[in-house]
Amino acid sequence: MTKRLSATAAPLPLEEYAARFDDLFARRSQREGFRRYLEGLLLPAERNKTATGLANTAPTVGAQHPRAQALQWFLSEATWDPATVNTRRLALLRSDPATAPDGRGVLVIDEHGDRKWGRETAHVGRQYLANLGKTDSGVVSVTSLWADEAVYWPVDYEPYTPQHHFAKGKADPAFRTKLAIAGELVTSAVEAHLPFRAVVADSFYGEDGGFRQRLHELAVGYVLALKPAHTWWHQAGTVGALWQAAELAGWWGAAMPGAWVAVERRFRDGHAERWWALAFEAGPYGPARGRRAVVATTDPATLPDHGTWYLATNLPATDADLAEVVRLDGLRMWVERADKQTKHALGWAQYQVRADAAIRRHWQLVCCAFAFCWWQRPTQGAAPTNEADEEQPVADEAAGRGGNTRRPPAAVLAGGVARRPRVAGALGATPALLAGVVVAPAAARPARPPRIPASRPRA
Repeated sequence: MTKRLSATAAPLPLEEYAARFDDLFARRSQREGFRRYLEGLLLPAERNKTATGLANTAPTVGAQHPRAQALQWFLSEATWDPATVNTRRLALLRSDPATAPDGRGVLVIDEHGDRKWGRETAHVGRQYLANLGKTDSGVVSVTSLWADEAVYWPVDYEPYTPQHHFAKGKADPAFRTKLAIAGELVTSAVEAHLPFRAVVADSFYGEDGGFRQRLHELAVGYVLALKPAHTWWHQAGTVGALWQAAELAGWWGAAMPGAWVAVERRFRDGHAERWWALAFEAGPYGPARGRRAVVATTDPATLPDHGTWYLATNLPATDADLAEVVRLDGLRMWVERADKQTKHALGWAQYQVRADAAIRRHWQLVCCAFAFCWWQRPTQGAAPTNEADEEQPVADEAAGRGGNTRRPPAAVLAGGVARRPRVAGALGATPALLAGVVVAPAAARPARPPRIPASRPRA
């Protein structure tokens, strides 16, 4: 049998990670492309993460440089399968005790849009880009993310294709709505036996009865956001909207809270906030109906917009009290940070390719770079955790949201809001680790010592 040719080694931490994917690439050139592409994504640069940017050549004339051409070929013409790479990436994350998912985490469903122009790019069209808050020409993708108090990573992604790409428009059998794609992502996670406590998502998904029915058929728990004006059929003179139920809950101050229940939320910087949560029985919500409507707020008297959550959950009260429901929805904030890191630090939307396969490959390589940041982070000498650290939410005050989080080992997660978007903690060491790429490949080092995982609560 012909000996398999080895690729030019990447700097050591990245080489150890990349080597775990080698059997998925049939040719040496593909193994080389995998390493060079990840190097370019991880190295800090002011330039876009396009082929010329990753190859460090001139934006226009440098497009014909052999390094840029090799990366372009790897993305557009090679035969490797991004779905197979995704399966391996998830297997590595699940096998590492420090990043393995457990039953206390959540599966976050979200979408984001990227500005893209032209008519030939797959999935492009004039459509609403939620993260921009307006209609523009771009590509929208629906994503799933696993998150708990200490770790978060992308699970899967799927582009949404506007109706004008199909011969029969929305009537075409191949057309899928964003809600249908979201249901497929949850189904894939269930079929892969990915453990999670509940599916969490914003009101776009929470308001859709079809999506909730899909989750019911899959027998998974959910905590979905609703709009304050969420209504249901009701008789005149009875409660018919969430905001009405919150205002009529009988709040006369902290000493006489009525139906409101105090929920303490502790933040990573050491301070604690007292929130108030309310569950009520009205319309389609109640113990006998298998669904609960929950309102959580910092101030029941004023119900501030950025400090009030309106939620629907199918988790029974005997299994998930109000504090648990608030904790689960708070984990949803990690998707916002992950989006910023993948888009701004790792170049999620900076591809310059048109084909569907090439776009999916670029996205998968970004996910691999993101996973590598968790994989190579420092773990030795990490500060031990204790019970007081196990539920400390991290708040995103600008969005009025928070997430309960255990204090992670030093240098694993960001200690606060960064002045500019970047991958949490673990990416900080990456420039030094990859600096050798501009000089020469690093020499081999001894086998990687086993990690000592930080204690994490299990269901």
